Amino acid sequence: MTTNAEDSGPDFDPRMLESLICPVTHAALTYDATAQELVSKAAHLAYPIRAGIPVMLISEARQID
Repeated sequence: MTTNAEDSGPDFDPRMLESLICPVTHAALTYDATAQELVSKAAHLAYPIRAGIPVMLISEARQID
């Protein structure tokens, strides 16, 4: 993982997607690098990534269309 002066922490490692699933639907997630989120299309939720760490709490997720 790498860091730079503009980031608050290390980058998210996309290989983590092999191990992570949506806590609501247990479906696969996709990585949105621009928004720094993991997206569950099945649950219509986006989970934030903070300092390279996915926050997989339903209460922290953002509703998406």
